[in-house]
Amino acid sequence: MDEELIGIGAFAARARLSAKALRLYDRLGLLAPARVDTATGYRFYRPDQVERARLVALLRQLDMPLARIAGIVDADDGTTAAARLAAYWADVEERLAGQRTLADYLRGRLSGRSSEMYGKFVVETVDVPAQVLITESRHTLADELPTWIGASLGRLEEAAPECGGVAGVPFVAYHAEVSMESDGPAEACVPVADEAAARAWAERRGRAWETAVRVEPAQRLAFTRITKAQVAHPQILAAFEAVEEWMRERGLTPAGPCREVYFADWEAAGPEDPVCDVAFPVARAEH
Repeated sequence: MDEELIGIGAFAARARLSAKALRLYDRLGLLAPARVDTATGYRFYRPDQVERARLVALLRQLDMPLARIAGIVDADDGTTAAARLAAYWADVEERLAGQRTLADYLRGRLSGRSSEMYGKFVVETVDVPAQVLITESRHTLADELPTWIGASLGRLEEAAPECGGVAGVPFVAYHAEVSMESDGPAEACVPVADEAAARAWAERRGRAWETAVRVEPAQRLAFTRITKAQVAHPQILAAFEAVEEWMRERGLTPAGPCREVYFADWEAAGPEDPVCDVAFPVARAEH
């Protein structure tokens, strides 16, 4: 058995890595030697471990967390390993898209070029009919908001069949500012078809999740469409500010709480795909 093993120096040369890197991979649990001499502590490796060593080194160049590297190098087959790598890189691209959007937002802030920043957003108006809404409300800070939005809208959409079915696009309304210091409240809303059934559902639910039913009157929304990468806080603030600036220029004032209207499949969307309208209700008589 020992005759088939090679020392760390020779193995490092074959793998085109340093002995220091191999010791690190061992310490991280990514590439254990085939044998360690108990007297000298000298490490020995099998020749077939060379490919794993090179793969670990390449994956580390992607700044991949150790747990995800282990999941790839320990995969049962190449197809599974490739799929795990693809999933990791999709996460990286989504994070980088968000950071790029944030950097653009901060550059506009720091340079005083707010008007130029707002000009990147196209603001339009749309008339929305009266809607029966089943809702959940919560006081939440910005860092907790994404998790709460997904969970609350999911619960409401599951309840919608009891209320005549979904009758419009779900949205989140902000009755006060949500930031790292201010906790709203925010209100998750799903339009449904049957008001009586919705009120019966809310009565059965009691105060669970702060559920309620309300009828929102017909109204006009001023909105701008944003991508998944732009939804993150604080870069989404630029979209809200752009709509507010557009309204100020036309002498318009909000006629209700601002909102985020989620019209796309969030999980299926890529970072540059449009997923959300940032909107303010305005008086229908205004143009």
